[in-house]
Amino acid sequence: MESLVLVLMLILLQTLYFGIEVGRARQRLGIEAPAVSGDDEFDRYFRAHQNSLEQLIIFLPAVLVTAYLGYSITCVVCGVFYLLGRAIYFRSYVKEPKKRTLVLFCLFFRASFLL
Repeated sequence: MESLVLVLMLILLQTLYFGIEVGRARQRLGIEAPAVSGDDEFDRYFRAHQNSLEQLIIFLPAVLVTAYLGYSITCVVCGVFYLLGRAIYFRSYVKEPKKRTLVLFCLFFRASFLL
């Protein structure tokens, strides 16, 4: 169970890091708060972070329920895949949004597997 807690904390830290990246992009590109659009590069950072938050809302409860049912090792493995997949997704979305299709499919499959 300790390894699951570690993985979940890393996932939350990763989400925090994505938010920091959005803030840095906002500052670098001169997008004043509360605006959430205005520059294509900023839009990509913002959408990648939003997409990650949307997946997190599905993933965390699924992991916690699955771990509660006794499959904590499965949850740790899925959590590691989540971390890696989200990192790849974030970077690829920021660089070229059209090239994220395979990663997006894998992330959806992982969440569906837990449910």
